[in-house]
Amino acid sequence: MAIANFVPEIWSASLLENLRNQLVFGQAGVINRDYEGDIARAGDTVHITSFTDPSVRDYTKNGTITWDVLTDASQALVVDQADYFAFKVDDIDRRQALGGFVESTTLGASYNLASTADTYLSGLMSAAVPAGNTLTAVTAPTTSNAYGTLVALRTALTKTNTPTSGRWVVVPPEFYALLLQDDRFVRVDASGSSDGLRNGQAGRAAGFDVIESNVAPTTGGVATVLAGHAMATTFAEQIAETEALRLETTFGDGVRGLHLYGGKVVRPNQLAKVAVTIDASSGA
Repeated sequence: MAIANFVPEIWSASLLENLRNQLVFGQAGVINRDYEGDIARAGDTVHITSFTDPSVRDYTKNGTITWDVLTDASQALVVDQADYFAFKVDDIDRRQALGGFVESTTLGASYNLASTADTYLSGLMSAAVPAGNTLTAVTAPTTSNAYGTLVALRTALTKTNTPTSGRWVVVPPEFYALLLQDDRFVRVDASGSSDGLRNGQAGRAAGFDVIESNVAPTTGGVATVLAGHAMATTFAEQIAETEALRLETTFGDGVRGLHLYGGKVVRPNQLAKVAVTIDASSGA
């Protein structure tokens, strides 16, 4: 084996750590991993059971009480997404290149895997937002109304009893640029602390951790600004395989990895969104 230092277990763990370090929509605080468990293969299913809340009734002294019969409902988190990377290292390249280039290339693969997983999650969340939490589109975002858009998202989440602690909003760079011009936006570099910051977190506004991201869903110059709480979406992932092998048809080695994952919006009322025009004509 030409790549003598390759240890599958160590590389797999390292790659997964790199993935999680780069995820925006898939990071802790934006989603939860409550049901992740052990994933062995694509198609694994995690069954999530929930119960109805008991009713609250008036009580009369010496009166009889009514007993509720709890009913349960089941949701399925299906690990049905599978992405991979694969590259070959020619013996000539390996001998001429500086040491560590294989590890560096594998790290680059983790960036691409993270971007793909984030795109999947953002689309999943956006599709699950209920009509009542979908705000009127902002076709001409400005410095003066950008903050107000966040306030409207805050109101939508408050009306669905979303916890105030831990709320987040993911915005595209163009929208973030507008917030930077508003004194009510508290930048991370001016907050005095960077402890516990989320990937891409740029500051706080209207009760949200504001996260700047290039993977906010965007189509035709219109971006979807998503807001919510980690309790809304659950995510599960695993690097199922990372391996090196000697190639039979050439003088070289191959390195490949398989990323398995899936997500489920279990509490859609704890998500909200608004479409924002960000093309050049909007001024954003």
